[in-house]
Amino acid sequence: MAISSDSAPATVTSGTRLWLSLAAVYVLWGSTYLFIHFMTEQMPPLYMASMRYLVAGSILYAYARFTGTERPNIAHWKSTSLIGFFLLTVANGALTMALQYIPSGVGALLGGLLPIFLLLLNWVSFGQVRPRKLSLIGVAIGFTGIYLLIKPDRMVGTGGADANLIGTALVALGNLSWAIGTLLTPRLNQPNQTLASGMQMLMGGFFLMIISLTTEPVHLLSIVDAPQKALGSMLYLVIFGSIIGFSAYAWLARHAPPALLATYAFVNPIIAVLLGVTFAGEVFSARSLIGAAVALVGVTLMTLGRR
Repeated sequence: MAISSDSAPATVTSGTRLWLSLAAVYVLWGSTYLFIHFMTEQMPPLYMASMRYLVAGSILYAYARFTGTERPNIAHWKSTSLIGFFLLTVANGALTMALQYIPSGVGALLGGLLPIFLLLLNWVSFGQVRPRKLSLIGVAIGFTGIYLLIKPDRMVGTGGADANLIGTALVALGNLSWAIGTLLTPRLNQPNQTLASGMQMLMGGFFLMIISLTTEPVHLLSIVDAPQKALGSMLYLVIFGSIIGFSAYAWLARHAPPALLATYAFVNPIIAVLLGVTFAGEVFSARSLIGAAVALVGVTLMTLGRR
């Protein structure tokens, strides 16, 4: 899916790819919050995030070139560097740091802010497209579900209220940066989709590495000292979170309406909370089950609203 040709598919194939890509982003990215937590339990967060994207980007770039994709030009590198900076350096870097302060489930729930940024930025700046009323209703219902899943007065991480505030601010910054990068993607000159994804990861990882080397107690080869749990989690994130999940998202950013693309931010928290309960001992109450159901209603309305 993530490495197929960019030639125009038949209508049925295009629709199938749309929903398969959405499913990959929904499920695989929902699991990444827990694995980011595992990856950075005993390793500096920005360093591990940079290694994740440098490895995944190298694989995608090499595959694209090996299968005959033309060498990218300077314009391609400039555009993919800009997108990689917003999507990976800032957005994913901020999220990875945020999970040092708040539980993985809370980080995913705060990701529910993303649709607001996407819809409003596309309305007032990028596309100047007013969202349909049904999409706006879906957003409101989705946020109601998020609120029921975890009330603000209970959103406190292991470090207390201050840690929760820092984590929340980092996720909000990441959401804003991700929305900007998403809306910029179809407006910039990029190469073949697989090659573009690899280049975005390479440049996003490169910027993260520079920041890590100047702010964290690491060197280029610190990865050799990482424990097995961190390495295994990074491998999972490379394959499922980056190569498959991010490539699917990048394709959706080019071909799907922003309102539809934004729905993943309501589904990911449900997956993340379930995994957090199962593997990290995070609390998941009966009220949270109701919140999950309400959030899914919001997803459905936003999807219908795109028509």
